[in-house]
Amino acid sequence: MAHKLPDFPWDALAPYGVIAKEHHAGIIDLSVGTPVDPTPDFIQRALREAANSPSYPVTVGTPELRVAITEWAKKNLGATGDFAVLPLIGSKEFVAWLPTLLTTKSVLYPDVAYPTYLVGALLAKAEATPVDIDATQWPTAELAWVNSPSNPTGRVHNEIEYRVAIDWARRTKGVVVSDECYLEFGTNKTPSSILQYTDGDNRNILAVHSLSKRSNLAGYRAAFVVGDPALIAQILEVRKHAGMMVPLPVQKAMIAALADSDHVSEQRNRYNARKAKLIPALTTAGFTIDFSDAGLYLWATRNEDCWESVAWLAQLGILATPGIFYGDKGSQHIRIAMTATDQQITDAASRITEAVKA
Repeated sequence: MAHKLPDFPWDALAPYGVIAKEHHAGIIDLSVGTPVDPTPDFIQRALREAANSPSYPVTVGTPELRVAITEWAKKNLGATGDFAVLPLIGSKEFVAWLPTLLTTKSVLYPDVAYPTYLVGALLAKAEATPVDIDATQWPTAELAWVNSPSNPTGRVHNEIEYRVAIDWARRTKGVVVSDECYLEFGTNKTPSSILQYTDGDNRNILAVHSLSKRSNLAGYRAAFVVGDPALIAQILEVRKHAGMMVPLPVQKAMIAALADSDHVSEQRNRYNARKAKLIPALTTAGFTIDFSDAGLYLWATRNEDCWESVAWLAQLGILATPGIFYGDKGSQHIRIAMTATDQQITDAASRITEAVKA
């Protein structure tokens, strides 16, 4: 490779996990963000009913799945005009391999961001540049990532920010890819998709969605991309040769998941209730909660090195993620995931409150 991949960041967190596990009441892991709530029964049933699957699945997805994604995108993303859809083996593989699939030589990514945007650029041997949200300040590049609601901060893009990014794509002929995996998990704001603002002209625009958190399907590896038909056709051709196929039982489960919104509302309410439980305890302990307007994380700071905050919580048996994993601008923040049971979140709040009183 032209560029060495960064060290896997979670390895640096492991010693703090050891400390947290030594707590007399056990560890409460609020770091990685792996869903713990059950996969809805009706989705499991759809997977089981399709378990007899001896043939290869088609990379483009079944006609039924493509219709399900298309109708969902029109209803939930405000997608209009000419657009295509494509199922993915989870969104992370798409983020990591998209610059390679498009033979991209230059990539822009948010300066506080999910590390895989950078990793994907390095895998493609592309020049990677961290940028601020304001696309009027972006340099010319072949591909730019936006992420709303943001992982890790929970910040939500507004219409102006999206339209400025779309204008950048029009002027520079660069591709804008919007990672919108937490779109349906609004807390203080209602997130929207970049496709709502293209005015039906989706050239050089893609939106990526995942069912991992929305439907608690992280173990299924179920996601999809919506947008520019020409780009998706190009991506599809490579994926067919590379064997990037979503298994048919998973495709059937995706159809079931996309047809129902009640389970999504229930999950959103769970995450928001957990935030409401934990925020007062963190505030009492001197933390400020920044952004966190959507998604399933709290972005918190005590204006100290993030590792000091991680170490303090680890002594209480609570494991959080240091913000430095997401870029230098996160060096004084921690990311706290709501992916723990209601009882664990209650226990974490109690431990923090008691530590402050002590």
